[in-house]
Amino acid sequence: MTGNKEKLNLKTIYLLTVVAALGGLLFGYDTAVISGAIGYLQIRFELSAVMTGWAASSAIIGCIFGALFAGGLSDRFGRKKILFLAAVLFGVSAVGSAIPQNITQFTIARFIGGVGVGTASILSPLYITEMAPASIRGKLVSVYQLAIVVGILLIFFVNMLVQGMGDEIWNINTGWRYMLGSETIPAVLFLAAIMFIPESPRWLMKENKDSQALDILKKIHTPEKAKEISREIKSALQEQKGTFKELLTGRYRKTLLIGILLAVFSQVQGINAIMYYAPVIFAGIGSESAYGQTVIIGLINLLFTLVAIWLVDKSGRRNLLLAGGVGMFLSLALIGTAFYFSMGGYILMIFILSYVACFAASFGPVTWVYISEIFPLKMRGMAISAATLALWSSVYLVTQFFPVLLEGLGAAFTFWIFCAMSVLGFIFVFMNVYETKGKSLEEIERQHL
Repeated sequence: MTGNKEKLNLKTIYLLTVVAALGGLLFGYDTAVISGAIGYLQIRFELSAVMTGWAASSAIIGCIFGALFAGGLSDRFGRKKILFLAAVLFGVSAVGSAIPQNITQFTIARFIGGVGVGTASILSPLYITEMAPASIRGKLVSVYQLAIVVGILLIFFVNMLVQGMGDEIWNINTGWRYMLGSETIPAVLFLAAIMFIPESPRWLMKENKDSQALDILKKIHTPEKAKEISREIKSALQEQKGTFKELLTGRYRKTLLIGILLAVFSQVQGINAIMYYAPVIFAGIGSESAYGQTVIIGLINLLFTLVAIWLVDKSGRRNLLLAGGVGMFLSLALIGTAFYFSMGGYILMIFILSYVACFAASFGPVTWVYISEIFPLKMRGMAISAATLALWSSVYLVTQFFPVLLEGLGAAFTFWIFCAMSVLGFIFVFMNVYETKGKSLEEIERQHL
């Protein structure tokens, strides 16, 4: 039973959520693996600060392309088929990035993986959103973010183990290859699991496959509730198919702008500067300690994502974003201050952990929940692609230019820039983000468009 007394087949719901969320695990694994390898790649290929940023961000360019095309492709071919394609790209990238002989080969392989990440970053939460009952949708979509942070923690741990297998020379020549190649295992797992999940019933109804959609809905809801949801979906689909021009004009424009700006603000506050460059940031404490502290960051990220999952359908999306925004502002201000006054490593660590905790309990999961539920069904894939494209473009800017900012401005002023972004993010949420908890996707569409 849920809070509204609706009977649900929770076993089926959770199983489908976990399979789709494996895309998030690969998202976290693929994007964070570079944190362990980047220092050794920099030495192995004699990279400048700009080229170091490029080695780290080449996957993000792939993410942008994945985000650009995945929504439209999923609207045409279905959510399941394109998720399967993402799994294939993960596997190809894992092998390719482990065997390059030069930086060009490496960045090509990472770009391919990035396309997979960008694709999964749209379709995994979208699939969960379209399968989930309204009463627990926020919690279930947050499982996707949980999978991301599990992937991040897992690769941080793998990186630490690999780094400890040999000396610095071994890591420069070989260790980073093991780090990157290890992604093959979760990629194969995701590929196999995708084969056993059904297509989204909302997509099936969009394609006039009503009976198939109803059969899937009945596996989650009671027959009566499944028919009711089917009628709601059919009603929402009465309008003509949405176009990109329509998305940019009229009543949809404000919703699109909210989704895009929330996606941007979730990233320009600097989370990936820490997730991708943590060992570099802590290099002054010593290599072994730096990798160990990275694992601690991953653990805090996981713990507070669980807090968000617990609260997102109780406190609501907006309240979590506002509370997290305040905490991130304070933490970033203290991180910059710690760097400015050359405070000890463990004091800095406390401030960074505070920042990661605030992000993980707010902008991390809530952004994916929110942008996956505010757009109308007839153009949901297209709209989420636009918002996610903006998100990955922001990730690219942070990842590419963080080494340059560190070299040119120093760590203190770099993190104070992120602090200023957190102020703007709070103001944006306070003025524009409306609450969606407990409402069906069709209710959200009727009330806010």
